Amino acid sequence: MIFSQTTRQNFTQNPKNDILAGITVSLAMIPEVVAFAFVAQIDPLVALSGAFIVGLIAAIFGGRPGLITGAAGAVAVIFVNLITEGHAKGMLFDTPIDNMGYFYLLAAVILMGIIQIGAGVLKLGRFVRLIPHSVMMGFVNGLAIVIFLAQVRMFSHKELEIGADGIKKFINIPMQGSELYIMLGLVGVTMAIIWLLPKVTTKIPGALVAILVTTAVVVFGGLDVSTVGSYIIEGGGEGMKGEFPTPNTELWHNLPINFDTLMFILPYAFLAASVGLIESLMTMNLVDELTETRGDGNRECVAQGAGNMVSGLFGGTGGCGMIGQTVININAGGRGRLSGITMALTLLTFILFTAQYIEQVPIAALIGVMFMMVIETFAWSSFRIIRKIPVADAVVLVVVSAVTVILDLAIAVFIGVILSALVFAWKSATMIRARKLVKEDGTKIYEIWGPLFFGSVQNFNTKFDVKTDPQNVEIDFVESRVSDHSAIEAIFNLVNKYEAEGKTIRLKHLSEDCKVLLYKASPKFKEVIIEDIDDPRYHLAADPERFTKPLSEYKL
Repeated sequence: MIFSQTTRQNFTQNPKNDILAGITVSLAMIPEVVAFAFVAQIDPLVALSGAFIVGLIAAIFGGRPGLITGAAGAVAVIFVNLITEGHAKGMLFDTPIDNMGYFYLLAAVILMGIIQIGAGVLKLGRFVRLIPHSVMMGFVNGLAIVIFLAQVRMFSHKELEIGADGIKKFINIPMQGSELYIMLGLVGVTMAIIWLLPKVTTKIPGALVAILVTTAVVVFGGLDVSTVGSYIIEGGGEGMKGEFPTPNTELWHNLPINFDTLMFILPYAFLAASVGLIESLMTMNLVDELTETRGDGNRECVAQGAGNMVSGLFGGTGGCGMIGQTVININAGGRGRLSGITMALTLLTFILFTAQYIEQVPIAALIGVMFMMVIETFAWSSFRIIRKIPVADAVVLVVVSAVTVILDLAIAVFIGVILSALVFAWKSATMIRARKLVKEDGTKIYEIWGPLFFGSVQNFNTKFDVKTDPQNVEIDFVESRVSDHSAIEAIFNLVNKYEAEGKTIRLKHLSEDCKVLLYKASPKFKEVIIEDIDDPRYHLAADPERFTKPLSEYKL
């Protein structure tokens, strides 16, 4: 009964709000999904199908009701080079295969899903908490720059060229003259509508209205500009055909199943899986804060992976959690799984019945939508705070942004986390302190303050003067935490040095796990370690249940 009630609450607590929010999100998502399709140089229906499949499966089985999943730009930009190189590889086969990059894309999306499921099974979703805020800001800034550069490349048109070796290839010819001015004008109109409409009403998605108005200007004005349909035909396609997604049997007929294919798609699949999970889990954390509830990151990993696997098998592209659409959903009252399901089903309706209309959308409108997305995505506050935050955090922010643009998103996040960890380790290493006291009987006491781990071992060793210390020495770890094997090894070596000088050394207030490991290392530590606890501070840190009198009676 409890499970049934929880399931119903997760599905929907307010059907009306969830349905209306889902429809609103789908209307806001379509322009971006189509625009991201052009970033990745794929058929818009491939992106819409992927958004429908991944969005539906994640909404039903994911770990965060209210989170919206679709064909996000963070994943799309990773597959650009894969598709381009895949097309080139297809032309080198004994029997050349057109559009081979698309089949490599589907294989990479399937592998991406498998990697994400593995991450969920291994419970790696928790590690998103290790991503510092400076890395997140660098991530979104780099993503915004990557998307912006991809849009700038759209100010050109493709022409087929046959090289001296007889190989056909498309080259980009920059726009000039009136063609360029009309393009810029339409982009400006689109951006102006998206910016101004929310000041009048927020009930209608600004991106949708902007695309409808710009398309109407092009159609009724008879302007000769690039549209979604013409762009697909220029790329060798046959136009958009709205069909219900079905298993793509051509994939297995055209894709060579061998080690070479695996090595080709693995880096892209791994990067897409990593970026997808990072963005999804960051979005999930945002929803947790907005709704004051808690999602299941590992379950979300598995659901996203399953959605991507099915999407690849059915001819769709990969996806992940979308921050912008999720915020729209939450603000519109979408809290249950029904809102995500409604969004996916509305996308399916567009796929089946409006493909011919999507072809008429001018490319300029999509560029305008993406430019506004870049403006909204970029963390402009980073310019304001960069001089106020620690230098190390500022460096990490800039490095992550740069690596995102130069290399890719996942590598940038990994480098940022590693840099932040090294900075933290260095700061912690300098925190180790030793306060020296001498008892009335001449025993010297070293009170250790700060964490003892691999980074602070060297500083720890410099605190002791083994040769000049008196006959009896005590080392008190009451204000220190022994964190790893390097720390234990340092303690072991220090004891050996004192004993080699013929001096007596005693260790106090070591953690239980540290004592166990030292006892295993050498039986002599039974005599070196003092088990009796005589300091109430240690009781407080180790086990409150050991108190035998009220806390107020202890002098802390």
